[in-house]
Amino acid sequence: MAIVAGMAIVTFMASVTFMASVTFMASVTFMASVTFMTSVNFARLTRLVALLLLAAFSATLPAQAGTPVHFTLDRKIDGTAAPFFLAIDKGYFSAEGLDVTIDVTPSGPLEIFNRLAAGKADMAVSDLNLLIKLRDTAGTPIKAVFIVFDKPPYAIIARKSRGVASPRDLQGKKLGAPAADPAFAQWPVFAKVAGIDAAKVAIEDVGGPVCLPMLAAGEIDAITGFSFTSFVNLKANGVPPDDLAVLLMADYGVELYGDAIMVSPAFAQQQPDAVRAFLRAYVRALKDSVRDPVGAIDTLLRHSEGLSKGIELERLRMAIRDNIVTPAVQANGFGGVEAERFTAAIEQIALAYRFKAKDKAAAAFDPSFLPPAAER
Repeated sequence: MAIVAGMAIVTFMASVTFMASVTFMASVTFMASVTFMTSVNFARLTRLVALLLLAAFSATLPAQAGTPVHFTLDRKIDGTAAPFFLAIDKGYFSAEGLDVTIDVTPSGPLEIFNRLAAGKADMAVSDLNLLIKLRDTAGTPIKAVFIVFDKPPYAIIARKSRGVASPRDLQGKKLGAPAADPAFAQWPVFAKVAGIDAAKVAIEDVGGPVCLPMLAAGEIDAITGFSFTSFVNLKANGVPPDDLAVLLMADYGVELYGDAIMVSPAFAQQQPDAVRAFLRAYVRALKDSVRDPVGAIDTLLRHSEGLSKGIELERLRMAIRDNIVTPAVQANGFGGVEAERFTAAIEQIALAYRFKAKDKAAAAFDPSFLPPAAER
């Protein structure tokens, strides 16, 4: 019995020892697991904290600014300027690494060229034909790099009720024209190519602000002006549209181009890639504006208070139809010139202007900054 009892005690002690060792090993394993999991979670936590700190630090740093481009319009903002603002709002300029600001010169086209020559503006939009003359008279090295209006909006806007429905009807009539009007600058060319006896047309020099009211009141028979400006404004001020004749000079033999994007000589030399980037972004926005004029005008209204959506939408649509998406543009893309037509345009300018050196005029347009034809 004593032996049996002793064996039982030994067996019991052995089982206790085994259980203790198993418990110890389990404890060790558990602690190791806890330690391992803690280290993994700690590593993740460390990475998370590091990322949060990095994000917070980055938020305190100034944003990476693009190349600044100061762009100037030569007249007050209207619907035709929508693509420039669309390129800002849609991020097309910023995607090209540009920080574009847009302003308006208060003094008209001549001030544009002064700003570009002095480097007070990097790029601008203004009248190509005025640039051609200034290159000849003043020797300015400014160049145009993109044609905005393939077909210029120079026009005679007349009242049919006063007997003017075609160019030759102007003979014996009174034509109102502001002296500094870009369209009036082309009057001698238009008169010659359209077969008008200019001596039989009474020209009345009237100020810009009173030009439209005088036509509306019947004090004059016709005016010179931009088609989409004068027609839309007269209509908005109560003149019946059926009584308005819009005689686009380009429809009667005038070969000239219209407004163009121009670049400061210093900016073109120092930042040629920025000029190319600007034009790429503008082409994208221009195509968007053609596809969706309503969206383009909605964007414009966010940048310029006081404009009427209906009026500016009609203006943009008219410009797209008559001046921007022309047969030449459909065949060759936006922005460029056709060599033969450009030569013919210079010859037409010479009908009323004596050049000192036509080669300077011919160099007024530089196509080297244009996007590839397939992108335009």
